[in-house]
Amino acid sequence: MLVKEAIAPDRPISADEFERILDLPENQDRLLELVHGRVVEKMPTEEHGVIASTLSFALFAYNRQHKVGRVGVEVRQRLPHDQLNSRMPDISFSSARRPIVRRGGVPEMPDLAVEIKSPDDSVRQMREKAAYYLANGARLVWLIYPQKRLIEVYDPDAEVEILIEGDVLTGRDLLPGFILPVAEVFADPLAE
Repeated sequence: MLVKEAIAPDRPISADEFERILDLPENQDRLLELVHGRVVEKMPTEEHGVIASTLSFALFAYNRQHKVGRVGVEVRQRLPHDQLNSRMPDISFSSARRPIVRRGGVPEMPDLAVEIKSPDDSVRQMREKAAYYLANGARLVWLIYPQKRLIEVYDPDAEVEILIEGDVLTGRDLLPGFILPVAEVFADPLAE
C-alpha cells in the first residue's frame, strides 16, 4: 500500500483501519489523527511548541503539587464506540484512576483538552474540536489562538469565555487554584 493511499483514501476509514495505518513503518514519526473518518496530519510550528511547553509545564507543576491526574502532550484519545475518530489534543489532563495506557489510544476523553491553532487550522475547525471533546466527556477545553493572542475557554455548563492578555487562565472547578496569566501563555522566552 502506498503511503499516499494509506493516508488519504477516497472514503472514510474506521479507527481500526487507522490503527493499521499508524503501525506502518513510514508513519512511525508522524503526528496523525482520525477526524470523522479522515486522516489528518498535525504540523506544529515552533510557536505552537513553545506555547504547548509553557502550558504543559504550568499544568505539570500544578499537578505535581496536587497529584490529581496526568498531564500529557499529543496523547491519542480513542473512544470505543466511535469508529470514525482517534483524536490527539495538543495537551490533555485526565483525572481518571486507571492504569496508564502503554499502546493505542486512551479509551476516554481527557477532563481538559487543549488545542493550539496552527496556521492551517480554521476557527471553525478549532471550535469543532472543542464541541467534539465536550460532547464526549471533556469537562474543560482551552482553544489557544497565537496570532490573536487570545484563549477561548469552553465547559459544558457555561458560555464560552474569551480571555486576552491582562486576563488570567484558571482551571475552574476541574483544577482549583490553577492560575496562569494569559500573557505568559504567549510570551517569547527570549523577548526583552
